[in-house]
Amino acid sequence: MLLPTPTKVLGALYVLFDEKDFIADIGQSLTRIGISFAIAVATALPIALLMGAFPAVEGFFNPIVSPFRYLPAPSFIPFLLAWLGTGDEQKIALLFLGVIWFLISLLADDTKRVPIDLINCAQTLGATRPKALLNVILPSALPYFLDTIRQMLAVSWTYLVIAEIVAATDGIGAVMMRAKRFVKMDDILACILIIGLLGFASDILLRGLRWLAFPYLRHQSR
Repeated sequence: MLLPTPTKVLGALYVLFDEKDFIADIGQSLTRIGISFAIAVATALPIALLMGAFPAVEGFFNPIVSPFRYLPAPSFIPFLLAWLGTGDEQKIALLFLGVIWFLISLLADDTKRVPIDLINCAQTLGATRPKALLNVILPSALPYFLDTIRQMLAVSWTYLVIAEIVAATDGIGAVMMRAKRFVKMDDILACILIIGLLGFASDILLRGLRWLAFPYLRHQSR
């Protein structure tokens, strides 16, 4: 059956959890997403903050960052396999490459959204540019940063299957590849459903974090 019924998909999902240790595969995928995205955010945030605050820094990094946004991350798979092998490092690196360039560009744009009046006011009161960066620009841009991070985390989830189908032995993508060999479309759809639910849950989690961290923005909708 090329398009299983919802009951078939739910039945396959039950079997995956009950008999095939699907929880471990989900945990492995969550670990890869979490590690790769944390590294991407930790790398992008300081670069983007400096790019948005200092035109000279933007002038240096922009010619490097912009071209890479147009290169598909999967095209680097042969190099990643040659350099890092078939282990988790290769998969985490691919997930990292899938979001890092867009994260830098979008977070830099978020930095520029801070009202110039706030910066001018801080400098009038004696703040140096570095102090204004840390005490005015960064706190003011944090809500924008969190929104961008939430949206880019969704993009990271879309690369999960690509990262895990290459010489993978575990993870949701590996389960889908094994199901493909036996044309078990119900298992494949069950995995797609789980990826969607996990991505939706991460989106809700980050929305909740924003709601708690910035109560003064609760009346605003995005």
